[in-house]
Amino acid sequence: MDNAFIQCKPTSMVVGSMVIPKYSDPKTIYTPKDIQTDMMSEHGMNLTYMKAWRAKEKALQFLRGHPTDSYSKLPSYLYILEKTYLGSVVKLKKTDDDCFLYVFVVICTPISSWKYCRLVVVVDGTFLKSAYRGIMLTTCTMDAVGVILPLAYAVVDSKNDASWKWFFEQFKHAHGERPNMYVVSDRNEKSLNTLTKYARELSIVELLEYMRTLLERWTKEKLLKAKGTFTYLGFKFNKELDDNRTLSHKLRVRASTDYIYRVLDGVRRYIICLENKRCSCGQFQLDKLPCPYALAALRHRDGSFEQYCSPYYTRENLLRTYEIPVNPLPDERKWNVPQHISEEVVNPPI
Repeated sequence: MDNAFIQCKPTSMVVGSMVIPKYSDPKTIYTPKDIQTDMMSEHGMNLTYMKAWRAKEKALQFLRGHPTDSYSKLPSYLYILEKTYLGSVVKLKKTDDDCFLYVFVVICTPISSWKYCRLVVVVDGTFLKSAYRGIMLTTCTMDAVGVILPLAYAVVDSKNDASWKWFFEQFKHAHGERPNMYVVSDRNEKSLNTLTKYARELSIVELLEYMRTLLERWTKEKLLKAKGTFTYLGFKFNKELDDNRTLSHKLRVRASTDYIYRVLDGVRRYIICLENKRCSCGQFQLDKLPCPYALAALRHRDGSFEQYCSPYYTRENLLRTYEIPVNPLPDERKWNVPQHISEEVVNPPI
């Protein structure tokens, strides 16, 4: 763009159009102060902070559209999700006057994948920073290499008991309530909400699409890694087993029966029941993986460890977890959405 033209018309719209590429990736942090600095160094343009702030808003609007428009696109987007990923579950709930309340998404791949993962569901919720705010709720589990696997996600207008109840009702409908399912909340640094913190400013359809593309990329990457795994167990649990095996070599073992053993660790004594896969230390039955004391007992009887490991940790289950790909969505220009769907009204939350 000609510098003379820029200097004559240093409007927020002109500057905003120039910095659009800076905001294509939600992870990029590009502040109004950065705009001021770059415009001065690259074009000799002296912008006020307010004009730089408005330029950022214009750039985001150019790139992502108006937040209200995103709610208008929501029914069409959900329709295309269902048609592209057969077996997926998507739900949209509105008020009587067509204001947005909740949207829930679980793509068919995690529905299939969860059968091969432990019965532990990690739930989390985080506040959004878009124009209409709201909350993103997520559920995850852990795959055979100890990496989180997104199961479902939702956007709700506010965080309250009703929204959580609705979220779990949809989750159980999509995945089924498996026996002995264990639900925990998570605030560690590797939680899904922490990993998606850069998308919290996106409008609703863009946020849902960010989550879908994240699942698409992760599924491809994890399948490649799974194919490169040649141990009986996934990496994390294979290493944990090796560490336990190393510890087991310093332990003394005394057999009581064919399946019950006493293991001596200095002055401490532990009782192992291999038949029931239990140890008095509690680790064996909790982790579903032989603890050092169980491995000492197995070595005493020349037994194999494989049948005492949870199948959820195996390479076989890891491959099955990611066997169904998340393929890209068709280009929006090629969406074939019925008229009654495309004309459905969804107003932003009040």
